[in-house]
Amino acid sequence: QVQLVESGGGLVQPGGSLRLACAASRSVFSIDLMGWYRQAPGKQRELVSTVSSSGVPNYADSVKGRFTISKDNAKNMVYLQMNSLKPEDTAVYYCNAVRYTITTMYSYWGQGTQVTVSS
Repeated sequence: QVQLVESGGGLVQPGGSLRLACAASRSVFSIDLMGWYRQAPGKQRELVSTVSSSGVPNYADSVKGRFTISKDNAKNMVYLQMNSLKPEDTAVYYCNAVRYTITTMYSYWGQGTQVTVSS
């Protein structure tokens, strides 16, 4: 089991920045893939960014160049630095952790944190 707790959401003006944080209950180094997803009202949950256990990041096209994912293995934390925010970035942001065994994939979710980009 992996418990995830997000923080850092809030209200920000267009062009502003926020940093989301995800605290994991176990070593993030041992988790195969960690990431951030978001869900806007009336839309499906979508991938924002992931980072592998070896630190390789991946980004959705819509956030490339604006968002940066990072993790701190010592603190069991994953971060999402969001710059140049746009109104269309408004959503609930969820932290996700994925572990693989030989036969099974386990996926864990946090409770989400609201990000609102508005003037």
